[in-house]
Amino acid sequence: MTSHDVVARIRRLARTRRVGHGGTLDPMATGVLVIGVGRATRLLTYVIGAHKSYTATVRLGQATVTDDAEGDVIATTPAGQVTDESIRAALAALTGDIDQVPSAVSAIKIDGRRAYKRVREGESVELPARRVTVSRLDLLAVRRDQPDVVDVDIDVTCSSGTYIRAIARDAGLALGVGGHLTALRRTAVGNFALAEAATLDELEGRAPEVVNLPLAAAADRFFPRRDAGVDEARVLSHGGPLDPAGIPGPYAVFGPDGGLIAIVSERDGRARAEIVLAPA
Repeated sequence: MTSHDVVARIRRLARTRRVGHGGTLDPMATGVLVIGVGRATRLLTYVIGAHKSYTATVRLGQATVTDDAEGDVIATTPAGQVTDESIRAALAALTGDIDQVPSAVSAIKIDGRRAYKRVREGESVELPARRVTVSRLDLLAVRRDQPDVVDVDIDVTCSSGTYIRAIARDAGLALGVGGHLTALRRTAVGNFALAEAATLDELEGRAPEVVNLPLAAAADRFFPRRDAGVDEARVLSHGGPLDPAGIPGPYAVFGPDGGLIAIVSERDGRARAEIVLAPA
């Protein structure tokens, strides 16, 4: 399923067109896809930029046109002699702030057209490197179940826009044997973790009540919090500014009743709403 397929199914279950997602998952990937329903769709722009966590499997010894298992193998190099130590070193070099070249088969637009469409039409695509942050890249296991390939299980936390496929490709290149991704599971988006996610089948069973986390609770989880008094709540709910509180923004402002009023950022000595969510 594509992320769009998931949104289409949630629209049917929730009986509303007002549904969106907070960051595309590759069709081969599983795991966390944050969905906004109703007013919560307005918060998804913030979710898209959140850090992500993944577990993945890298196969060393084979390179593919897509840098994952969905593409044709374009090169094979026996990887049986690659040591665990050299694998650790290759992964360590891909940790921190790095300049990463996205996979050519990606949704990035070149002159208004998706890169993957250009590749599928036979074009040679070269994308510029982008600065991303891989804050954690743990080696979980090295498996040598076949003679000429090595499967490496990793656990990654990274900034938005990081391609795990590119990590697989670049590790394989550094080791001189090629590499591609054979499995990918997103385990967290910001503070939204896999353990609390619901499957589509579970949502089907309780439709149309598909929301796991109410809007106010989700905002309280995701943003720094500010509590407003009665007068402040009234001003802010009508789009007016508040006095600054010195909170790094954006942050969520809640009224005396605990309801979410707005997402606010501070600039020019005032706290101004980016999105007003109250009254409902």
